[in-house]
Amino acid sequence: MSEMAILGISVAIGVWIVFYISTSIVKRQLRKAFKKNNVDNFLLLWRSVWCILATIFIAIGFSGSFAALGISLGFLSMILGWSLQAPVTGIAAWLMIILKRPFKIGDRIIISNVTGDVVDINLTHIILNQVGGTVFGEEKSGRGVLIPNATLFNQIIYNYTLQSKFILDEIVPTITFDSDVDTAEKILLDAAINETEKIIKETKKEPYIREEIADSGIRVRLRYQTLPMERQKISGKIVKKVIQDINKTKKVKFCYPHTQIVYNK
Repeated sequence: MSEMAILGISVAIGVWIVFYISTSIVKRQLRKAFKKNNVDNFLLLWRSVWCILATIFIAIGFSGSFAALGISLGFLSMILGWSLQAPVTGIAAWLMIILKRPFKIGDRIIISNVTGDVVDINLTHIILNQVGGTVFGEEKSGRGVLIPNATLFNQIIYNYTLQSKFILDEIVPTITFDSDVDTAEKILLDAAINETEKIIKETKKEPYIREEIADSGIRVRLRYQTLPMERQKISGKIVKKVIQDINKTKKVKFCYPHTQIVYNK
């Protein structure tokens, strides 16, 4: 058997072994994927790339030139790296999402300065149902946002529910210096407990108060656990309850921008 034939057969066997081992590893890792059709598409692309590479390497191997094999490999790598940079980076980012799980479908995230709920994760894009955008606050606008996977490596990603399905929220009314702080605290805590009773039972975390002195009053920070998807709804109910209860008492007054003249005879 000639040296060219031996080289060609050796290259073919080597390519097949590498393909078999790498494909087994990839399939094992892709069990974590969110959708089966994404896995099927990736494996189809994976096999197609390997078929092209195998054809090139085997053809060069049967030519009998080790030098040509090395030069061709380097040239091919350079061409592929230049022409497929964005698609390859996008697929690499998709693999990163599958393996590291920084977020999953259904999570609320902030990426590329866009807040939204993850609707789909495919090989090329992340699809978000935008939160805010057309309105103030954190309620779904209904607009779809496509984030290219290739940009993920250059972005800071915030996940509202990475470690828990609850997040800390706060309401910050400012009351006058002559207000009864204890009464104000009770009104705020009662409102939060009333609206987040089920959340308190699940998290075992009670609402609490932090006070600060502002220029013209006392800033009272009511902090409580809430659901990211219902944050705006829950905070709205608490604010409404707080306003109603403060208006019923004369011990607490809201602080607001105004001019007051104090005359001492």
